[in-house]
Amino acid sequence: RLRLHDGKLVKDRRFHLRTYPNCFVAKELTDWLIDHKEAPDRETAIRLMQKLMDHYIIHHVCDEHSDYKDAKLLYRFRKDDGTFPLSKDVKVFMRGQSLYEKLVSVEESILKVREENSVKYQRTFLGSEMIDWLIQEGEVENRQEAVELGRALLEHGIIQHVSNRHHFFDSDILYHFWINFRRRRRLTELLNENSSRALSESPDSPFCLRKLNPDPGNTSFLSVQTNKEIKVVSAVRRSSITSLSGNSNAYFSAPPTLVFPPVAECNPKSVLKRPVTNEELLSPGAPYVKKTLTIVGDAVGWGFVVRGGRPCHIQAVDPGGPAAAAGMKVCQFVFSVNGVYVLHLDYQTISSLIMTGPRTLVMEVMEAIE
Repeated sequence: RLRLHDGKLVKDRRFHLRTYPNCFVAKELTDWLIDHKEAPDRETAIRLMQKLMDHYIIHHVCDEHSDYKDAKLLYRFRKDDGTFPLSKDVKVFMRGQSLYEKLVSVEESILKVREENSVKYQRTFLGSEMIDWLIQEGEVENRQEAVELGRALLEHGIIQHVSNRHHFFDSDILYHFWINFRRRRRLTELLNENSSRALSESPDSPFCLRKLNPDPGNTSFLSVQTNKEIKVVSAVRRSSITSLSGNSNAYFSAPPTLVFPPVAECNPKSVLKRPVTNEELLSPGAPYVKKTLTIVGDAVGWGFVVRGGRPCHIQAVDPGGPAAAAGMKVCQFVFSVNGVYVLHLDYQTISSLIMTGPRTLVMEVMEAIE
């Protein structure tokens, strides 16, 4: 957007005796993307601009077209006309970017290269150090507000404990900025994103307990579905998940088979003896130990059920499945999925993370110390 302003592609334009401020011509922008190596061809350029429209970043000046047309039509960045939707997620991201830019541009910044357990980390700071700086710069009014801001930044993946073991605390724990806001990003990165919209509408789930033996003569393993009714799932294949996400893999070539006999109305009880909060899990000295599990999904699935939210927990594990072989147990809490901190997410969101990820699943779980 800023480059287009500097290049005068975004400017006031007249059409049918009316002036439209801060807009650009779609066809001119397509040419610009190709000339500046942002897109290899017109088809890719159109797909990129459509992605921006889908994310409410640009729109037709009169909202008469919901798609991006490579023609002499006027479009505008929503940031230029005040229609950009500032959701909570966007606000946290922009706040993180603002703080990052402020920190890297000052002399004697608290962001430094530091070492922990013989590993060097970039852009690091101590929790208490960040809180002192936030108050000093007038970014927050008190330490409690600073802690809440730090936790929001961590939960949105902007900052992180250097070894991903702690939430944000007012202490001498070492954190670093997980996002380098100054890295030059290319528009084509947008096309590499996996959409979970189709996946969320699928009856398939990575958490469906695999059948112990997919032969028809054996009993299927019970799996608790999202509607909290018990259904029998027979040979749930990850191939259906893979095909939905647009990936082809010869390993998962068998067609999915879902068997839903008459449903037994039942509200399964949680395996947890009592509710547990994130604060309880993450407080220093809490009776929980973190474990890293590497689960290689087979042709049937991963073999576990997750439920709850903030935090999610393991509700059931197929004793003959990959998850059990990796050491997963019921009542464990899901801390991270493939390096993404998930204690603040619900199980539907975690489901999308796994379905759009690789077959080899790396999960961090927190288990109560006996």
